[in-house]
Parts: sequence; structure tokens; C-alpha cells
Amino acid sequence: MPRALALLVLAVLAAVGAFGVADASGASPDVVVSQVYAGGGNAGAPYQNDFVELFNRGSTAVDVSGWTVQYASSTGTSWQPTALVGSIAPGRHYLVGLATAGMVGAALPTPDATGTSNLAVSGGKVAVVRDATPLTCGASAGSCSAVGSVADLVGYGGAGDYEGSGPAPDVDNTTAATRASEGCTDTDDNATDFSEVAAAPRNTSAAATVCGSEPPPAGSGVQSASVDIDVESALSIALERPSVSFGNAATGSTPAPVSEQVTVVSNDASGYSLTVHRAAFQPADLPLGIEGTAPAGGQIGGSLAGGAIAAIPIAPTPDLLVGTTSAPSAGAGDVWGTSLGFTSPLPVVPAGRYTTTVTFTVIGR
Repeated sequence: MPRALALLVLAVLAAVGAFGVADASGASPDVVVSQVYAGGGNAGAPYQNDFVELFNRGSTAVDVSGWTVQYASSTGTSWQPTALVGSIAPGRHYLVGLATAGMVGAALPTPDATGTSNLAVSGGKVAVVRDATPLTCGASAGSCSAVGSVADLVGYGGAGDYEGSGPAPDVDNTTAATRASEGCTDTDDNATDFSEVAAAPRNTSAAATVCGSEPPPAGSGVQSASVDIDVESALSIALERPSVSFGNAATGSTPAPVSEQVTVVSNDASGYSLTVHRAAFQPADLPLGIEGTAPAGGQIGGSLAGGAIAAIPIAPTPDLLVGTTSAPSAGAGDVWGTSLGFTSPLPVVPAGRYTTTVTFTVIGR
């Protein structure tokens, strides 16, 4: 089995002119919402953007690829999902940057995920969901906590749905609803787990927080256990662009490829493999492909040898191999010179915007 795995998801828009391609519950043993800030960019705001901060209060890393953070208004049941990528190590925070009301305040620390939800200062609902399906609950207290895919729920201010006896407190342009003990406390009661304090966003690069335990009562016995850890290979992956657009194009034409370099950082002495797959374009599929060159010390995949452009397979078809290495990456990472393009002229399809998602995966060897 591979020793390490990293995923990065890229939304691709092919906006084409003539036709326009253009189990569960509130109980959370690991990932919880640790901060909700809704005043981004408002008068007197310390930060330009709204944000939701997550925290892994568990003892093992949690892969949140395919999960979403979702927002709904205080009384609404229409939820706006923001996709999550990567994983959250134990004791680490994860920052989801959201909408802004203006250029007031400082930029957030680099978000680990971004979305466009505009949180209301007067109150709302935020849920961590283990899939991408928008929720439909939230009309009454406890309705979302009963949904199996919900990992955690926070209602704040005037929210009509929440965990426990009541919502987290009101917030303003400078404060956030913040979970007690740096995110470690979770009694499944928003009213007691959260307080209104100055917003202080943290991302996965922030220092780890260790969740301790209460001291034993007087007269109790105490026993210690030895602790060890096997440190695995470190892997990270980054894309040149968060989204790729081919602009406007007509049926029968072949839009020029668009550069989408992939940078991989790995300390695995045996190297790694880089692969790619995609979802089908909607509302109709288009022949998306990839071409690329290997960095120094890397070997390009056979389908891409000689500058060829290869079709990107649609999941669950096995991934296309972009390339491999047999040694650790360069200090600043290995840059794979990949571009997205089309393997054949655009077919005749109805006018409109066509979208898909491309997923690059790096696996330690």
C-alpha cells in the first residue's frame, strides 16, 4: 500500500462562445467548527473576508477531500457548499476563506479552501458535511444534527437550528463565535461550547494545539503509558491556477492548451507517482486531455511521452499516470510542466457553459 497520499481538485470551465463551452449527528470525535467570523470587509472589520475555521480534535489525521463546509441563513434551508481538499492533522486548524463586503481589514492567512458564501453577522448556520450534497434541513432545532452526513453543526446569533440548548452567541464585525479550549471542547451544545471573542483565524500552518484532559479527582489512581510514533513521508501538491477557463470557442475548433503546472513536494526517499482523473463535463462531455514534461529527475508517463496529449480518464476509470520519480523532490518542489487541452475538435453540443473537475493525486512510493 502507498505510504502517503495527497489530493488537489481543480475546477475547469470551458466557456465556449457559439455554444458556450465556456452515522452521525452533531457529536464530533475529530473535525469540528472552531471559529465562525461573519464581518469580513464591513466597517471596522479586522479582516477582509468572512471565514470558517475547522479543528481536528482527534488523534489521527482526517482526509476531508470530498467534504464541504455549508452555510445557510438563520431560518433558511437552502445551503451553500464550499468544497474542502487535503487533510487535517491532529491538533491542527484548517481555514476556509469566504466572501468579503469590501477592502476593509487585513487579508486572511492563506486559506486552505475558499468559497463565496456571505455569512450574516445577525446569525446563521454552518455545517461540516462529509459529502458535497447540499443540506435541506435547518428549519427547526435539531433537524440538521440528525442528518448522517453532518460531522458538526454550529448555529450562531439568531439561528433557528443548532446543537444542544441554544445557538452560539451573537457576533459583530470584529468578533467571531469561537469554540472553547482552542477548539478542543465539544459538548454538543453550541450555547456553552462557544463564546464571542476577537476573530483570530488559523490555517494548517499554524502551531498545533494539544487537547488535554481534566486532572483526576482526589484519591484516584494514575497510570502512564509509553507513546511512540512512526513518521511517514511528507507530501504536498499545489496547482498553478485554482481554476482554468478556455474562454469562448466554437464547435469544430480546438482551443489552445492552457498551462496548469503541478508542484509536488516530497521527502520520500523512494520518490512518488503523480496521476490525474476527472469528472465528465456537464451538461455534455467534451474531450479534455493533458500534456506535460517532467522535472529534472522525473520520468513522464508513457501516454505523455514525446509531447503527446492524452485523454484524461473519467472516474472510476483508473487514473492516467502523469509521471514518477525515484528520489525526494527538489527543496522548493518538483514542477511538472502540464497543460490542459482538448484531444480533438469540440463536438456539436448545445450552447452553454460546460464544466468539469480535474483531480491530481500524488502517491508516495
